[in-house]
Amino acid sequence: MTQQPAVTAAAPMVAVTDLQRSFGTGERTVHALRGVSFEVGCGELAALKGRSGSGKTTLLNLVGGLDAPTAGTIALDGTDLGSLDEDGRLALRRERIGFVFQSFGLIPMLTAAENVGVPMRLRKVAAAEREERARTLLALVGLADHANQRPGELSGGQQQRVAIARALANEPGLIIADEPTGQLDSETGRAIMQLLRAVVRSEGVTVLVATHDPTLMELADRVIELRDGRIVGPEPAVAP
Repeated sequence: MTQQPAVTAAAPMVAVTDLQRSFGTGERTVHALRGVSFEVGCGELAALKGRSGSGKTTLLNLVGGLDAPTAGTIALDGTDLGSLDEDGRLALRRERIGFVFQSFGLIPMLTAAENVGVPMRLRKVAAAEREERARTLLALVGLADHANQRPGELSGGQQQRVAIARALANEPGLIIADEPTGQLDSETGRAIMQLLRAVVRSEGVTVLVATHDPTLMELADRVIELRDGRIVGPEPAVAP
């Protein structure tokens, strides 16, 4: 049976407190995160920056409930992830978080609309409702005319737009994006970040995105820098 999470009122979308994550034991222990604390408000686009190995992906995996911390706490919209069993974490990921990956993660044999519909299939949303929302979301990301095309028929930028539409399928409060522009040229990457910026404004969703590209950080509300598993920021950033 899924546990009922403890929820507090007027909570930030993401609240991380003294988060630590270590791998291995003894002299071989690797401390990926060392006492990380920060908050991200509802409807905010926050960028995580840092060199490779700084802990960005580890942090995103913990916030997304894909991994458990060695110590510290994570709360999403007032829900303490530590209070959830595996079923509870699965439900949270399915219903309240959308994921966008560097490699797009689309299913090759499905059309763009069918890929967007996958999260809704998992929730057993009726076919007509699923198809209508998929087309609405594809229109939102500028791909209304590409609903019936498969990933192999789309450019990299178009595939990432489909992935963003898919992340929005179940109306999540939080989107987690790990280097979403890493496989795109700079112009296309900037367009994807502008799309994420627009999604924050139009859908009221919170976005936590890892990126190492300084030109893309200009579009964030706030930049949080990680270095050797520790927060160096956060630093304020002015959104255009």
